[in-house]
Amino acid sequence: MISFYNTLSGRMEEFVPLEKGRVRLYTCGPTVYDYAHIGNYRSFLFSDILRRHLRRSGFELLHVMNITDVDDKTIRNAAAAGQTLTEYTDRFIEAFFEDSRKLRLEKPEKVARATEHIPDMVQAIRQLGEKGFTYSSEGSVYFRIANFPQYGKLSKIDISGMRPGARMDRDEYEKADVRDFVLWKAPKPGEPSWETELGPGRPGWHIECSVMANKYLGESFDIHAGGADLIFPHHENEIAQSEALSGKTFVRYWLHCEHLLVDGQKMSKSTGNYFTLRDLLQQGHTAESIRYLLASVPYRKQLNFTVGGLRQAAQSIERLKNFQFRLSHTSFPEGANAEIAAKTTAFPDLLRKAMDDDLNTAQAMGVLFELVRAANTAIDRGEFRSENTQPALDCLSHWDEIFEVLPKQTGDHPAQSFATAGQESAQASAGDDGMGPAEIEAKLQERTAARRQRNFALADRIRDELSAAGILIEDTKDGMRWKRK
Repeated sequence: MISFYNTLSGRMEEFVPLEKGRVRLYTCGPTVYDYAHIGNYRSFLFSDILRRHLRRSGFELLHVMNITDVDDKTIRNAAAAGQTLTEYTDRFIEAFFEDSRKLRLEKPEKVARATEHIPDMVQAIRQLGEKGFTYSSEGSVYFRIANFPQYGKLSKIDISGMRPGARMDRDEYEKADVRDFVLWKAPKPGEPSWETELGPGRPGWHIECSVMANKYLGESFDIHAGGADLIFPHHENEIAQSEALSGKTFVRYWLHCEHLLVDGQKMSKSTGNYFTLRDLLQQGHTAESIRYLLASVPYRKQLNFTVGGLRQAAQSIERLKNFQFRLSHTSFPEGANAEIAAKTTAFPDLLRKAMDDDLNTAQAMGVLFELVRAANTAIDRGEFRSENTQPALDCLSHWDEIFEVLPKQTGDHPAQSFATAGQESAQASAGDDGMGPAEIEAKLQERTAARRQRNFALADRIRDELSAAGILIEDTKDGMRWKRK
């Protein structure tokens, strides 16, 4: 049974989709005024893990994600760059997709670009006017909050003190600043605009998501997910617009990802702790370690993003890679270790229970590392058996279908073996592959240096180079050991 914390109800609820076996999901995508930062990517990764778990749970998915390519920020930055809105935003849309591929984010079934849905937005605003929810002022159209009594049910905000006629023209504003919000904005000099039956102008930010969600998912759908910073005003306004139009419940489950801190502080360019994915990659960190760290804390808890945390994430991935490599390149005695067999048999259910519990990624990681610890201990003691190998590899693969931080295995796992301790010294001097002990030690030192510099891509290449030369290495708590095939 999958359970989520529903922001709308303020409690954990069993997830039951409107349509059996099928989930309709909407997630807030990027506003393409700049490169997405790691706080954005925490939210995007949360959505990725959500969709992966739903699909692994047997659901068919229709996942829609918007791209906001017209709002105050995109217009301001495009003007500053001396480009048209389309020229400017196209660049950052492509950058977002490129970065998403590096982070192994699955692409939603439908990506909806706001500027491609202007006629739909105009129609929705016109219909809201016919129902008595709008008024016009100086060429702009506003939503009248007082005519929607349920306003505030998501954010739990109190509108009793709202001043009649107070209006908000900006797309984004401070929490608790309750005013009638703009649906259609009259054009300003030099700004892009569309000629419509509402007059010239462009849509407000909030109407964009309501219209695209309703167009592709229907008047009511299952899950809407995004960052906690969007609860008010954006998601509150989405509810007001959509339910005023349809008279139906807009979304049944609202899931919100908490903020990301950097070194314990709010991320800000002015404090120098603002990072895009590209910044971190240029510093030598891997996309996998970034993905791992972003997933390591359950989505409803704040995540403190640090360089130390990235290093720990890289070390955890390296430990899993070594375990995968060890299983794939060792020939174990025949038979099965009953204790390990019991753990691998229980693993899928334990992983599922962790993820069913509001996507408890920390617990899901703990379940895997408990298996790795037990299996490595059995290997070290000579108690691991050949029949345990594939089930253990399957557990790794099963886990990584959600977390996506490990290299993919191709073909059947090889049945190469580590030499026993008694054979090691004799084989080390054999040199029948052309690489002598001194050269091997030099390579190991190079790999150690690469790992200390967090250049794990180079460390992996050195390991693969040694493997191709018939040298198998094993990382242990006492350092690296090497053996010939």
